[in-house]
Amino acid sequence: MSSNPVAETVASLMPRAKAELAELVAFKSVADFTQFPKSESEAAANWVADALRAEGFVDVALLDTPDGTQSVYGYLPGPEGAKTVLLYAHYDVQPPLDEAGWTTPPFELTERDGRWYGRGAADCKGGVIMHLLALRALKATGGVPVNIKVIAEGSEEQGTGGLERYAEEHPELLEADTIVIGDAGNFRVGLPTVTTTLRGMTLVRVRIDTLAGNLHSGQFGGAAPDALAALIRVLDSLRAEDGSTTVDGLDATGTWDGLEYTEEQFRADAKVLDGVGLIGDGTVADRLWARPAVTVLGIDCPPVVGATPSVHSSARALISLRVPPGVDAAEATKLLQAHLQAHTPWDARVTTEQIGQGQAFRADATSPAYQAMADAMAVAYPGETMQYAGEGGSIPLCNTLAGLYPQAEILLIGLSEPEAQIHAVNESVSPEELERLSVAEALFLRNYAAG
Repeated sequence: MSSNPVAETVASLMPRAKAELAELVAFKSVADFTQFPKSESEAAANWVADALRAEGFVDVALLDTPDGTQSVYGYLPGPEGAKTVLLYAHYDVQPPLDEAGWTTPPFELTERDGRWYGRGAADCKGGVIMHLLALRALKATGGVPVNIKVIAEGSEEQGTGGLERYAEEHPELLEADTIVIGDAGNFRVGLPTVTTTLRGMTLVRVRIDTLAGNLHSGQFGGAAPDALAALIRVLDSLRAEDGSTTVDGLDATGTWDGLEYTEEQFRADAKVLDGVGLIGDGTVADRLWARPAVTVLGIDCPPVVGATPSVHSSARALISLRVPPGVDAAEATKLLQAHLQAHTPWDARVTTEQIGQGQAFRADATSPAYQAMADAMAVAYPGETMQYAGEGGSIPLCNTLAGLYPQAEILLIGLSEPEAQIHAVNESVSPEELERLSVAEALFLRNYAAG
């Protein structure tokens, strides 16, 4: 990185950043209070609030959102007449999954092979630290040139929409000229990237019933309709032979015009086992960023250990459907539910229930803020040009903010590059990425103020 005061300041702050990230990672702030104590999330929220107060933020508040969690808000006034920038991150995290699969404890930040490991290190407690680093660097090198609003969400990973509903009820709170969502990631380590599209999503629970109760498979099997077998057929109908998603009436032919993703790179990033093929057709970028994708998240059925010789009377599954920009998530939900109904065999009784939804998002990458970020990235990543990529995941808040503030420019950056393995065991963050993106964000704020 070329020498400049902002970069030098961020470099000097990295030991403090590591110590703070370790403190934040230690909170088991999973916003599923049936699994983890609510006090852990509350403690993490208070940590973020205290950090903002220490940086001179005013109006710092813990916002009680409608889903029973807290988001942290703070305002740092800039010069008179300055633009306002909203910086977003979230302090809640995914559950650690199988703790036995972690090489080191999930809630203990651990340095190994040049990376920092821990749940939330990249997604998205590292994003909180990134924002703090950028602001500290600006304060130390001439001051923060814009008004800053920070919002740290407490339930992003649960998709329960608390902050979205709170923002709709208090539309003035998060209003800004530009919004930086610190919950995305570079295409690969060292390649500066802004995310310009997000897929939307819907979650549907399906239940199939066929009998008043389970029956002995020897006495009744062969004629009695098996609910689990019916469910398996329904789930199989959601994919073509090559694995492409096939929901009746839902377009699956979109193409991606932008940064490409080679199959070799994807196989390495996804850790696909040798000899196992990828699914779908078109380019990898088409499949990830421009087309729908169905995933069976869970099935209620007896485990293999302890199973009895029974014809099953009832079976359930939870289905996720990611939908690309240009597709209305509500319409996709209707199509998915209709498909499940139409493909249920043997006149079995089927019920569907939508339990979550978020719209897709597309940013205006031609806006002045994107040029300000491109110039900043060129300094933070010498010799590299900022790339534009899609993201297969969903951040429903983006659409809420775009709807509330149609004049605002929205940029998505962050620490969740492929090696970070967010949502999986052994999540980690690259300290070099944290440093460079903090420099980029600080320089962006300075460029944007001057533009």
